[in-house]
Amino acid sequence: MIKIEQIYKSYGNVQVLNGIDLAVDRGEIISIVGASGAGKTTLLQIIGTLEKPDSGSVLINGVDVNALNERSLSQFRNSNIGFVFQFHHLLPEFTAWENILIPAMIKGTAKDEMEERANQLMKFLKIDHRRGHKPSELSGGEQQRVAVARALINNPAVVLADEPSGNLDSINARELHRLFFDLREQYNQTFIIVTHNEEFAEMADRKIIMIDGKNME
Repeated sequence: MIKIEQIYKSYGNVQVLNGIDLAVDRGEIISIVGASGAGKTTLLQIIGTLEKPDSGSVLINGVDVNALNERSLSQFRNSNIGFVFQFHHLLPEFTAWENILIPAMIKGTAKDEMEERANQLMKFLKIDHRRGHKPSELSGGEQQRVAVARALINNPAVVLADEPSGNLDSINARELHRLFFDLREQYNQTFIIVTHNEEFAEMADRKIIMIDGKNME
């Protein structure tokens, strides 16, 4: 489903990615680990179309994302890629329900369809009783579940997560990690997750180790 070939990326004189090749099948859960500065987040941003590589190709469901213009790329990203970050990036003035719906509203999804999907996700993630609460009224674990629901609202091809449990205590971190596998079981969802959590990294279907801008398994 995702095919990455010979990705190179540098910032000034610093070579961050040095010939990355990676293929990901639908329904896989991939962990990416490595020391700080190894290129993990940069790779995730390139897969997520937030950054462009200096050279190489990224294909998602057969679409060469580097060939899309900015408008097409934005539409493709919103429809096909979900993001979960260490810091939840929920909009504080909106409720959990409203935060979850935002990507579907941007996409132009019919009201009934997006509300049905949001209801389904909130029940599955066990946060439906918190739909009217704003982020400041939610625990860290609840905020991250809202962020996961928001990432899934458009039924994306892949969810990219950058240290999603890094800001959670050990109990909530384990619950979040189990949740990824439950979502794979329920929706055949694909995840690529950058993590420093070794326990979770070993649970994934594959662990990609980044060293000096290169990847190995």
